[in-house]
Amino acid sequence: MARSVDAYAEYQRIVGGDDKGKLFSDSEYENYKKRVTPLRINNRMFVSWQNENGMDCKLIGPETKCLCQCRFKRHQTDVTVINKKTKKIPCSDCGCKGFTYVPANGPRQMRCGRCKCEASAHNAKMAPYKCPKCSKCPGFMTAARCSCGKLAPEHQLVVESKEERIAAGKPVGIDCIYKAMGGITGFSSLLDGAQRLDPSGLGDFPSITAAYKALE
Repeated sequence: MARSVDAYAEYQRIVGGDDKGKLFSDSEYENYKKRVTPLRINNRMFVSWQNENGMDCKLIGPETKCLCQCRFKRHQTDVTVINKKTKKIPCSDCGCKGFTYVPANGPRQMRCGRCKCEASAHNAKMAPYKCPKCSKCPGFMTAARCSCGKLAPEHQLVVESKEERIAAGKPVGIDCIYKAMGGITGFSSLLDGAQRLDPSGLGDFPSITAAYKALE
């Protein structure tokens, strides 16, 4: 039973909903992995929400929610080439043209600082993401203050290739075939940048390294 649960958990991390709720057959699963593995190894997009000083205040991962309310793993992260167009990371499930990070307090996204409505009330399909409920709202903008001390508008979403990430002196972790890993390279990557003590995000956990190598 435990082995079956572990296998299903790994399946979900790799597929990330691409099966549309119907489990792949064994052959479909193997063909899927053969198709996406080179994309995720060679064309991974490292996504982070950075402040003006270049700190990775939030590393975007599979479960990070977009303004459109879809998770990052439902956006188009498996690409054959990384360019200006693919770096927008549009959503596969709705009309969202690109991933937009919204700071959150626990599981709840911050409200708009202009109209005070929920983030989900705004039109995520077109910038500046106006609120249909409030005709005077010029577009979504949260007034939240990050743990780094700077306001949310003083941050930007940064999408980098592995080469760009390395050139910027940022960690890339170990190659992984899980879907939409974005900027996540280990357990400490889940912490805010101001709290993260481990620059690699991998931590001192040999078992993590062994687990990733087992996927190769």
